[in-house]
Amino acid sequence: MKYSGIGGQAVMEGVMMRNGNKYAVAVRKPDNEIAVDVKNTRDINDVWHKIPIIRGVVSFFDSLIIGLGTLMYSASFFEDEDSVDKSKLSEEELKKLEKKEKAEMGGTLMLSVLLALLIFFALPYFISFGLSRFVESQALIAFVEGVIRIAIFLGYVMAISRMEDIKRTFMYHGAEHKCINCVEAGLPLTVENVRKSTRFHKRCGTSFIFIVFIISVFVFMFINFDNTWLKLLARLLLIPVIAGVSYEFIRLAGRYDNSVVNAISQPGLWLQKLTVMEPEDDMIEVGIASVEAVFDWKTFQEENKECF
Repeated sequence: MKYSGIGGQAVMEGVMMRNGNKYAVAVRKPDNEIAVDVKNTRDINDVWHKIPIIRGVVSFFDSLIIGLGTLMYSASFFEDEDSVDKSKLSEEELKKLEKKEKAEMGGTLMLSVLLALLIFFALPYFISFGLSRFVESQALIAFVEGVIRIAIFLGYVMAISRMEDIKRTFMYHGAEHKCINCVEAGLPLTVENVRKSTRFHKRCGTSFIFIVFIISVFVFMFINFDNTWLKLLARLLLIPVIAGVSYEFIRLAGRYDNSVVNAISQPGLWLQKLTVMEPEDDMIEVGIASVEAVFDWKTFQEENKECF
């Protein structure tokens, strides 16, 4: 399988695909048509994307910002009756509304990051802290903390996977993966070929998050301060570093296929059974539209036909 360099995510009734400095969002509108929006993003050839680990941190925050923006774009097609009709606004009113929406997007992003830190890092830390009365080994307490963190994450994923709207998003997630796998397998990008492709992918964001949690278990075992709050602060400050290391592994896993990489990738692939579901054909069509908006898959397959 040849590495294509494309990646993406699922959005509300749609798929976002990214290739180099461009990304496209394809959304199935209520009238059944597919809307496609293509935009440019940060230059991936800048100095920050060439430094190992640092590039992982930069890419992580880039993905958060782009992801939230694409979610807002897809949601705009499904606004309720009380929402503002932008077609009736003046140019000045439209600018004010867009400024307000950007501010709300920034606030939502900050709140989401804060809640994630509290639930997946602070909460497990304080739960495991209670063990210090009975266990002297700080390494063992940190290990238990990591196990609790992973358990909370798995419980969260299992809970949201039962929600109908989330199920559909996970089906679009499947369409995204299957489209990429179809292209990288050297097959023409058609609904039939995509349907036959696997829905699992080693470069998935789900696998990335799971690897972050696994690496954090071992890193935090070596963080030892007498002060409780200083120890928590050290954990929070190390999250970007852990994310950078995890990014390097995901990047490596996407480029190479060997027994060691596959073994380490396997837990993330198992977790994808919850977050990546088989899509319907109309979802696959949306995924194809998103790929073709930013990626010339025919040229890619022609240039790399000896690798398939």
